[in-house]
Amino acid sequence: MGAPMKHHVLAGAVGALLAFGTALAADPPPRPSVSDIVKASKPTDWRPLDPDNTLYMELPAGRVVIELAPAFAPNHVQNIKALVREHYFDGLAVIRSQDNWVVQWGEPDDVKEHRPIKTAKATLKAEFTVPIQNDKHFTRLKDFDGYAPQVGHSDGFPVGHDPKKGQAWLLHCYGMVAVARDNDADSGGGTQLYVPIGQAPRHLDRNLTVVGRVISGMPLLSVLPRGTGPMGFYEKPEQMAPIKSIKVAADVPEAERSKFEVMRTEAPIYQAVVEAQRNRGGPFTKVPAGYIDVCNAPIPVREQK
Repeated sequence: MGAPMKHHVLAGAVGALLAFGTALAADPPPRPSVSDIVKASKPTDWRPLDPDNTLYMELPAGRVVIELAPAFAPNHVQNIKALVREHYFDGLAVIRSQDNWVVQWGEPDDVKEHRPIKTAKATLKAEFTVPIQNDKHFTRLKDFDGYAPQVGHSDGFPVGHDPKKGQAWLLHCYGMVAVARDNDADSGGGTQLYVPIGQAPRHLDRNLTVVGRVISGMPLLSVLPRGTGPMGFYEKPEQMAPIKSIKVAADVPEAERSKFEVMRTEAPIYQAVVEAQRNRGGPFTKVPAGYIDVCNAPIPVREQK
């Protein structure tokens, strides 16, 4: 009577192991994609652009929308808006397009007569960093960064922090907008601006004043023909893309404004977006990275019709 009982116990154990092995071999539950998370978002997960800190750069190919970041470069943001409101940029052009580096616009350096500046200033004291207490919305990423002790996002902008020095600064990620200058740290003021169009040049962090980021229209800049001169500067005026106008959105009739919203980077849903990129799922990904670079952490933007 004892043997048959042992046989049943053994058979049951084998069945359990087979079932366990089948469970291990089964595909894990699919991870949500960024698109899935965005679709599940609520209206409170988004914020509209502030018209007082949004610029519209009108090129022949379309509109580039730039969001300014006064918390990180208050004097430069104020000065750029003053330049815009006195129509300084209207009729100027994109003067540089360097492959895997930057696109730059404003008045060329080699003009015989500089365009007059009325209410704004030609140069300002650099704002490479600001006191860390200026950053009221910092949400830190857990991932290591080689350029800053801490990185994360603040109100939709990629940010670095150094708690020991008490400094915060905007990062040179793709699509960020910064102020060109000469060797003197205080030689820029906003009359020439640039945007990275390739690999994020993070070594420029804390060496130039970053003032905002392009919300919409990066393809209009990144596909411009590369300049043939040194450092990608255009050598002939006909190579340059003319700037029809740059305006502060608040000065544009509401019916003509672009209605973009940015996901709140301090909201829990944004951490889900980051995790979806840190550990991508789906049939294509075989080895999830388990890591994300701050410049590759997507900040969703949507346009309201």
